[in-house]
Amino acid sequence: MKDIVEFLQHKNIVFKSLKEIPPKELGSRKKIALYVGVDLKDYYALVMQIEKKSRILRKEAMELMQLHEKLEKYIDTKISKKYIIIKAPLCSKAKVLLEEHGWNVWQQTA
Repeated sequence: MKDIVEFLQHKNIVFKSLKEIPPKELGSRKKIALYVGVDLKDYYALVMQIEKKSRILRKEAMELMQLHEKLEKYIDTKISKKYIIIKAPLCSKAKVLLEEHGWNVWQQTA
């Protein structure tokens, strides 16, 4: 979690609280890290971190957005800010799809 916090601070994003939620609790078998945070203006934010070798395609981007909806129901709160940190090859169409739905997408090289 420390590397996530440092990365977000580098992007000038600070949270009052940041809590990890296991994907299993949402019925997902994906190997991703989910963090729900409350920023300084009391808005809820979701931070997803994905690290894998294979390419993230448009279909998987749709699944990630569905995971966001499940998380909103799970914590019973609307999440207004959505961030995704990707350490994998990313399909350009998947990136466009995520950005059109209000996600901030950061791609890191491994």
